[in-house]
Amino acid sequence: MSEEYIRGQISAKEDEITRIEEDSSKKDASAEAEIELEFDPKIVEAKAKVDEEEGLRDEAIQKAEEWTQKKKEKIAAAKDANKLHANLRSDKEKALNVKLKEIDAEKKSQIKEVQGEIKTLKKQLLTLEKEKAKQAEQAEQAED
Repeated sequence: MSEEYIRGQISAKEDEITRIEEDSSKKDASAEAEIELEFDPKIVEAKAKVDEEEGLRDEAIQKAEEWTQKKKEKIAAAKDANKLHANLRSDKEKALNVKLKEIDAEKKSQIKEVQGEIKTLKKQLLTLEKEKAKQAEQAEQAED
């Protein structure tokens, strides 16, 4: 293998690392958008339900004697809606973190592999350069 070939290989591998990093960045953005598409409508719906149920709960509390049973129902409904809202927000955060960790692990794995290839190519290049220098030295000695 020639020096130029190995240098070209190193350059190609470095370009591959850049591509992997760009792909990973796109996947990060895509993961966030994907998770938002999945959870945001549910969260908005749950938040609207929380607001609605809390408003009805407050009304029931004002009419305490007349609405005692309804007050209890709405307190429970608001609590459930609030819990659902909190769980969905938590699940969204967890899902995004898992997705981002997977993408990061994949990126690191790919980069490590390519860096290993670069290291091997650099060793080959060094060996070629040493052989070339040795041959040049031998040629000089032969001329003398």
